[in-house]
Amino acid sequence: MATQRPSFPVRLTPTASAATRGRMPAAPVKPVVPSTPSMASDAVRARMVQKLAAQGISDARVLRAMGAVERHRFVDSALVNQAYEDTSLPIGLGQTISKPNVVARMIELLMGAPALAGKPDAKLGRVLEIGTGCGYQAAVLNHVATEVYSIERLRGLHERARANLRHFRLATVHLMLGDGMIGYAKGAPYAGIIAAAGGEAVPEAWIEQLAVGGRIVAPTHSAKGGQALVVIDKTPRGLERLILEAVHFVPLKSGIA
Repeated sequence: MATQRPSFPVRLTPTASAATRGRMPAAPVKPVVPSTPSMASDAVRARMVQKLAAQGISDARVLRAMGAVERHRFVDSALVNQAYEDTSLPIGLGQTISKPNVVARMIELLMGAPALAGKPDAKLGRVLEIGTGCGYQAAVLNHVATEVYSIERLRGLHERARANLRHFRLATVHLMLGDGMIGYAKGAPYAGIIAAAGGEAVPEAWIEQLAVGGRIVAPTHSAKGGQALVVIDKTPRGLERLILEAVHFVPLKSGIA
């Protein structure tokens, strides 16, 4: 019998630790929906997409997705005028919303998975996102994947993402409060896994939950002491790894806070 998957929005029931046991849940976060007309216009997003194309993003599916999602809905009202600039912005709790170019670059890499080879118009299957943040990348992934599972370990950000995404009513996006380092086995296997935090290495749990023909895109520690993007393909012959450009993401951590 197939396991019933959670509907939007959901939250994993964490295993309480000594540090989190008895902690009251965070207060609900109201969605930030700036009303500045210029920020909501298609023309503003179109200019952002043009810049992404000029920077080398070429996958039409990714460009369409970036143009479809209103990034200004995911940032604080004080920063709304910067929403479509190619810059990261703070979202609270020491976290940031990644630059549009970084989001587009990582999703474009994900769309290069072996399972999609020779299928320029195809969608990815089920995707696991590690680090929901404010929910922006999950909204973009919704346009290129058939289903998105997104895990966030910080309760405040999980609630904020729920509030931000409620406006869009995305039935195929599932938000979960949990430890991203262990993935989400109940939703596996995944056609793609994408991470917004970097650790010493890609956790073994992610590799186990990745389908054959699937791809992981994640930042990891590099030999030079910084971080670099790594792409891992799971093929019938085994794993193939490719280390790409230097990046800077928050550290990958376990547990729930």
